[in-house]
Amino acid sequence: MSEPAKPGILDRLRARFGWFDHAMRANDRFEESKGNFFAAGLTYYTIFALFPLLMVGFSVGGFLLSRRPDVLARIDNKVRGAVTGALGQQLLDLMNSAIASRASVGVIGLAVAAWVGLNWIGNLRVALSEMWKQGEGSRGYIRTKFSDLATMVSSFVAILATLALSALAAAAPMGKVLGLLGIHNAPVLDAILRGGSMLISLLVSWLVFTWMIARLPREPVSFASATRAALIAAIGFELFKLVGSIYLKSVLHSPAGATFGPVLGLMVFAYVTARLLLFATACQVVVDQDLIAPAKDLGERRKAFRRELRNILRDFDYVERIARNQFVAREIEARQGRLDSQAP
Repeated sequence: MSEPAKPGILDRLRARFGWFDHAMRANDRFEESKGNFFAAGLTYYTIFALFPLLMVGFSVGGFLLSRRPDVLARIDNKVRGAVTGALGQQLLDLMNSAIASRASVGVIGLAVAAWVGLNWIGNLRVALSEMWKQGEGSRGYIRTKFSDLATMVSSFVAILATLALSALAAAAPMGKVLGLLGIHNAPVLDAILRGGSMLISLLVSWLVFTWMIARLPREPVSFASATRAALIAAIGFELFKLVGSIYLKSVLHSPAGATFGPVLGLMVFAYVTARLLLFATACQVVVDQDLIAPAKDLGERRKAFRRELRNILRDFDYVERIARNQFVAREIEARQGRLDSQAP
């Protein structure tokens, strides 16, 4: 009889390395709580929010140009010089109509952006609550929406700040900033400021993720637990931003990359960021809810399992003997039948 199957490589790794077992348990919690589904939903609302934000940007540009007729005149001259004929006039008419309707475009853009942002925050709240396996909250609808609005605005500002600080950590942007300040050929100061930008960006990301993990779920979570989970998410977020900057530099050289690369990069950025936040929360849930600790009756359960396994193997032996005896009996009967048929 064959021996019982040996544990697989993943089981052996989980038994040997505690951190690997922790990560696998967190992944189980992440998948059980539909983490991929929520991350995809958050990515959808992130991409959807681009359109109203572009409307707001065009509205702001229209207000600025309406107050600077000299800049508007220079733009008109450049458009006429680059595009002649009826097409150039159509472009100018389109630009003038956009400037004339700047107020309505801005109001509509802000309203749609607020609606999309509230849905984004609402989905993030549901996702984090699902990671903690929390029930329905008791907060009122109006209070929740105002809280979501404040969280949306502060999160948007904080994420922009981390992206700007990460950009300053590169050599070229920091060199331009120092040049504007009249500081040239200062490699030591440049290195110190770049390192400081990275640390401040990490700190801001840490604080934002801590607030999201601690206060967005339906039932508030202790800041001690949220801080540990947010640190994992913040470190992963900063590393991914570094990888993303390298990706953008590599794809923006070709026309196709310049056209589709930023959009695809934004989709991947939003999806990975959502996954990082939810997976870091799942890692902390495993610790806080003692999902990684062995059960109190683990020893007795192991003994019962071994007894049951021995009984199953004993039954296998019994079944094997019966099957062998029946096979031998059938063979003897078949041979005897052949001999009887051959007899004269």
